[in-house]
This record gives sequence, C-alpha cells and structure tokens, in this order.
Amino acid sequence: MSQVFIENVSVEFSRHREATQIALAETSLTIEEGEFVCLLGPSGCGKSTLLNVVGGLIETTTGHVIVGGKAVAHPGPDRGMVFQNYSLYPWLTVRGNVEFGPRLNKWSAAKVSQTADELIEIVGLTDYAEQFPKVLSGGMRQRVAIARALAMEPHVLLMDEPFAALDAQTRSRMQELLLNIWARKRSTVIFVTHDIEEAIFLADRVLVMSTRPGRIIEDFKIELPRPRSADVVASDEFTQYRKRMLHLLRH
Repeated sequence: MSQVFIENVSVEFSRHREATQIALAETSLTIEEGEFVCLLGPSGCGKSTLLNVVGGLIETTTGHVIVGGKAVAHPGPDRGMVFQNYSLYPWLTVRGNVEFGPRLNKWSAAKVSQTADELIEIVGLTDYAEQFPKVLSGGMRQRVAIARALAMEPHVLLMDEPFAALDAQTRSRMQELLLNIWARKRSTVIFVTHDIEEAIFLADRVLVMSTRPGRIIEDFKIELPRPRSADVVASDEFTQYRKRMLHLLRH
C-alpha cells in the first residue's frame, strides 16, 4: 500500500530578526498507489518543500502526511529520494553505492548482491559496476542515484528535479529510462520539475503550483497513451496541455 495522503499541510520558516515566511500554503492532496505525479511550478513556489515534507526531511507547521497508512514523522526506507546533485558516496563504487542501504539495513549478502545486480542492469551500468562516481558522466551518476534509491524497495519514489543539470539529449534518455523503470516497479512517484514538457511527458497527473506562498492551483490528468515515446511531444493533445499550463504559470 503506497497511497500518499496530505491533509491541511502548511510550512512556515522563521529566520532570526526576519518575519515568518510561508513556504507552503495549506495543502490537501491524495496520490494513489502506483501514480506518477509531477509537481510543476516556478522556482521558490514550494515544490521541493512539499516533496521534503513527504520525505520526512521538513516538519509541517500544520497538517500531516500519511504514506501507506502510516504518519510521516521522519525519513524512512519506504520513501526513496533522488536529488538534482546525485549525492553519491564518492569513496564507493557504483555497486557499493547501490548496496549501501540494503547493507545498512542488514539484508542477507545474497539478497544485497541480487538486488544490486538487477538494478545496475536495469539502469544500464553493468560494465561500470566497479567504477567510482568520479569517472562517470552526469547522466550515469543520476542512473546510479536512481538505482540506489530503488535498492531499498521503496513504496514511494521522491525526485527533486533530478534531470535539471543534464543536457537535453541525456535528459530525454533519462526520462524514457525512468518511465521504463516505473513501468516495471510501479512505485508511486512524486517528481518535482519546472519544465512543462517534462511534466506532461512523464506524469499521470501534473499539479501546477503558484508562486510563494505555494499552493496547488490546478490538477491536470494527463490522458496520453502509455508507453510514451518522443513522438508524443509532437501530438495535438500534448500541445494543448502545454498551452494551458503555460497560461497558468504566466498569470
């Protein structure tokens, strides 16, 4: 069970000698098991704040989050996180990074090895399993980060603009890879982006957020066929979604 239930959640930050800032206005939202949801909006609108609340990295000012029937109070293995800056352990190989979580949780050696082998193959890095992050390209490092997050078999995968630093061609390949992995694993995915086309291409639903204080101003159900390929970007339906979202973000 990996439903995400967000009820009346708001976040305020207080800084020394400064007025309280509302990072996220009161928000309620339900994300169903296995859904791929994108949070779309301009920088500073509260997308990452909401994601980090679900991840247990930020405390709420009001409201609560329930994942899989359990209240979120801190980070946990049921929620895997992938960040923009990869956050790999430079002293560990590709395999070592993927195995880190399972080893920390004292899985059996056989299960650790089997899980790492499977995920390294899925992300296409079998030939680089014993290499260190410093010799990998940005796209390859992000593939390791995704594999590492999936190694703990999370119910929910939380992704904070993971492809923003990649060039356009690599980014496109990574988007298709992510959809292939999601089709196999069927984890619930919450994906933060400020790129309209990326959101439409990936998601079942796109939640458009306003400028600060952040709030959800529109919930788009993306009714484009799956599996999706680059051809879908040229479709009339894709263009209509893009126009509607662009209008919202501009106004």
